[in-house]
Amino acid sequence: MKETTVPVPTEPNVPDTREETRTLKPPVDIFETDTGLVVVADLPGVDKDSIEVDVEKNVLTLKARPSQELKEDFLRQEYELLPFFRQFQLSERVDQAGITAEMKYGVLTIHLPKVKEQQPRKIDVTVTA
Repeated sequence: MKETTVPVPTEPNVPDTREETRTLKPPVDIFETDTGLVVVADLPGVDKDSIEVDVEKNVLTLKARPSQELKEDFLRQEYELLPFFRQFQLSERVDQAGITAEMKYGVLTIHLPKVKEQQPRKIDVTVTA
């Protein structure tokens, strides 16, 4: 799986997939299991209704917006709640129809199952007259 946070347009008149707003790149862990890949993203301050996980043209896009608001009367501000944005290029070995996601305690877990390989089969030969 290849990260594509700054996609390069390959055709004219193709819109950029990156939004114009400032975003944070959430830290992720990606590991492989027997059944597929698992992406674990840390999204502090984000609830389930503020997350978008999309797949289009073999690109997995993760967008999330923190739901908490910080007070505006700061003497000094070192932390700002910004939306999260990250994209990954998927291989053809990922079953895109079977992708699932779950959120728990600010951690998003995305399951990317492998495409089931075709089983070998014996082909019967018939005799024609």
